[in-house]
Amino acid sequence: MQLGSLRQLTLGSFLVALIPLIALLWQSQSDLAKVGQMTRIETRYVVNVVGLMQKLDGAVVDLERSIRQFAVLKSKAVAELSDNAISQFIAAKESLCLVIEAGTTCERLEKQVRQIKGYRQIDDQLLLNAYLASINNSVSDMRSDVDVAIQKRLDIQREDLNAMQAKQAWSTAMLVSVSLLLILLGSQLIVNPVKKLKQIIRILAHQKGELPPISTQAPKELIGVERDLHWLNDRLQQLEHIRTALLRHAAHELKTPLASIKEGCSLLSENVVGELNTQQKEVLSLLASSTQRLNTLVEKLLDYNLLLQQAQPKFSLANPNTLVNDCLEDYALALQERDVIVDIQTDQVWVDEELYRRILDNLVSNAVAHGAVGRPINVSIYIRDNDAILDVANRGKRIPQEKVSTLFEPFTRGDEPRNDNVIGTGLGLSIVSDCARLMHGDVAVVDVDYADVCFRVTIPQQEK
Repeated sequence: MQLGSLRQLTLGSFLVALIPLIALLWQSQSDLAKVGQMTRIETRYVVNVVGLMQKLDGAVVDLERSIRQFAVLKSKAVAELSDNAISQFIAAKESLCLVIEAGTTCERLEKQVRQIKGYRQIDDQLLLNAYLASINNSVSDMRSDVDVAIQKRLDIQREDLNAMQAKQAWSTAMLVSVSLLLILLGSQLIVNPVKKLKQIIRILAHQKGELPPISTQAPKELIGVERDLHWLNDRLQQLEHIRTALLRHAAHELKTPLASIKEGCSLLSENVVGELNTQQKEVLSLLASSTQRLNTLVEKLLDYNLLLQQAQPKFSLANPNTLVNDCLEDYALALQERDVIVDIQTDQVWVDEELYRRILDNLVSNAVAHGAVGRPINVSIYIRDNDAILDVANRGKRIPQEKVSTLFEPFTRGDEPRNDNVIGTGLGLSIVSDCARLMHGDVAVVDVDYADVCFRVTIPQQEK
């Protein structure tokens, strides 16, 4: 199954990740509406209860005043006012008892109202005062019941709010987690193919291992890039085979005529076919020199072709003193007019001896060819941070910084003429770089205070 385009996948993942957040927003709005409705109900209840309590307080004051007036005046008009005050008190009491849970106080007030209704027949002032005092006490108790009822409703509201808050927190955590999971899932659908592309690029760069199969579950743009990289890998392999075959056949085909030319030059120089005059000897000398230069180029090509075919190095503990001495012996003639300062600070290095010897040969050859005539060459080998460091330095013209980046590419030659007047192949430093890479190391041009040019080869010593 192939996913849609990268844009569709990104937008789809974004919209899917928004669904839990939209649900959370809707739930928050719903809970907020419930809280608002609850607040309105409770506010209306409190205002209603307080208003009824105030009405009851006013009714009991009117009741007491009118009854006391009747006890003094004993008039019919005052009696009617008292009856009206009793009726208003009863109405206020019943309204309040309907909205709060105060059964005991309401029953007591009901009994006290029945007693006070017979105020016309009460001649004892003390008894009348007792009835009115008991009603006032009951109204005070009713006020306490109102406070308790309001506090109870507030406690219930607080519990509901706490429960709603806990539910909101739980829902928020769950929906945000779901949203994050969806975001991670969507990102993985993009990141995994990108990681695979990086893996393919690394394999192409190092030419190690087989490419993974083309993905089936990835955005079609990334699948297209994978197909292009697979095609590029096939093309690179074809070009590599062509290059290897070309180098092998070219070098092999050149060897035979070169051997014939060298043999012919040798016969001519030995006067086998007759005595040569001065001009003929000069031509023969040029011909022999060109033949030798061509033979050197062919050997470099063969060496480079052999290096390309070597896939894995063969590590062993090697003696750096032996490797350096053997190399310097091979260049004894070229080094007759130069001093070589050797500084070896370790007894053994963990390297591929053949690859390490090629590095030494090419770096010393480069120092001889491009270093200042009559000036010393430094060769140092030491261990630093579990790496074997090889420094080959010479005096002479410094390498421009802008040319350092291409210095180790194949067939790249320097602009300055060589000391031996030989046209180089441009493979020496490339071979050094490839040999170091095969041993998991690298080569670089570094600045040192004792020479103008210094090539540093670093080889890890994990197995030492």
